Amino acid sequence: MLQRYRAAALAAFGLVAVCAATFTTSAVAQNKPDATLDRVKSAVQKTLGADAPVKSVARTPIPGLFEVSVGGEIIYADEKAQYVILGGNLVDTKSRQNLTEARQSELNKVDFAKLPFERAFKYVKGNGSRKIAVFSDPNCPYCKRFEETLKSSVDNITVYTFLYPVLGPDSDAKSKAIWCAPDKLKAWHDWMLDKKAPPVATAKCDDEPVKRNVALGHQFNITGTPTIILSDGRRLPGAVPADELEKALATVK
Repeated sequence: MLQRYRAAALAAFGLVAVCAATFTTSAVAQNKPDATLDRVKSAVQKTLGADAPVKSVARTPIPGLFEVSVGGEIIYADEKAQYVILGGNLVDTKSRQNLTEARQSELNKVDFAKLPFERAFKYVKGNGSRKIAVFSDPNCPYCKRFEETLKSSVDNITVYTFLYPVLGPDSDAKSKAIWCAPDKLKAWHDWMLDKKAPPVATAKCDDEPVKRNVALGHQFNITGTPTIILSDGRRLPGAVPADELEKALATVK
């Protein structure tokens, strides 16, 4: 039940997933009628919709910030519920924009032109006019889902895949085998799309480029796969659906 309310709150603000919030506060208990709390409750409820009933609203030690209990989950809102803090993300409820994510994206921009493309393999579909780089682990299920999206639903794109084995020894072995295959792109697609394992790499194979990709990913603070980098340097975390990728590509300047 609590998960359903949380999912409803996330959906209301256009968030797919959030991390546990580390911000805590001791809400001031309210034992008497308070018109301000009633207004906040009404405003938040209107935004969330009936699927996420607001249980209670309380003041916090921070002036103008209110604690809102929704099905056992706690979010924070200003008096007009124009902004909320949900799972550590600050969200503009009118535009549905995740302001935290937008700011993080700006701070974490990558100089796309300076990426070491010699340590990636290239996939061109259609005219290849739109470019992205992807840091991907061969054992990551979300990476496989994203590869399926690229194959079935996205056209006119060039994809530079940087092997980024971070899920354990088997990821290291598969990445080495793919990198050392005669046709890297084919070996990658055979495994990610058709579950056909790449041939085992020989001892002579040099997988130093893959190791350097891991170091680069750490330098960029890439903590999950897939991580997609647009040609303007912005990042998209996770296996974004085709419509979200298309929307992001359309805004590249």
